[in-house]
Amino acid sequence: MTQSSKTITASALRGTASGVIFMAVFGTLWAYTGIMGLEGLGGPLLLLTAVAIGIALISCGVSLIRATGELTNQVSKEDLRRGKRRRVWFNVIFAAEGLAIAITIAVSNVTRHTELIPVLIAIIVGVHFLPLASLFHVKLYYFTGALLCLLAISTLLFLPAKISLGEHQINTFMSVVGFGSALILWGTSLAIWLMGRSLKYSTIK
Repeated sequence: MTQSSKTITASALRGTASGVIFMAVFGTLWAYTGIMGLEGLGGPLLLLTAVAIGIALISCGVSLIRATGELTNQVSKEDLRRGKRRRVWFNVIFAAEGLAIAITIAVSNVTRHTELIPVLIAIIVGVHFLPLASLFHVKLYYFTGALLCLLAISTLLFLPAKISLGEHQINTFMSVVGFGSALILWGTSLAIWLMGRSLKYSTIK
């Protein structure tokens, strides 16, 4: 193994794999939100497709975790301290996101504007990617966050809350934001996997 084998550690690759799995899971949950907004249109086929995509991406993440056995686990004390700080700030960001979502749902219910919930949650999720991009030094997250916010705001400004399609009344906000967010997160998951895969092969060759 060449000196390049130390350019990425097992823990770093596991972190990348966690990102792949995280995006895959939440992308699938957003797809389910989109399916619910269709009010029965599309049936189980869409759900099976979404689950299949999620499982495929999770499998990609698992493949990166398995590859960590070929890498070194040695990290410096500074890297350990930096890793601890990142975990602390990640927990803070995640907790703030959860609190913001809880408040949004509560206020929307009280004001009887529940149709805004998926749009506002998508904005919150998009915004939370911005500090994560800086925290983990992953520029891709800036684009992920910006796209989620742009999708939600565009949906709110230019689409009606509901539309009728034959006998079905579609919850437009839920469907458009749900499927759109799913595609963005799945795309991010795939991109992270490709980056991790590239790092893995450049390291172990």
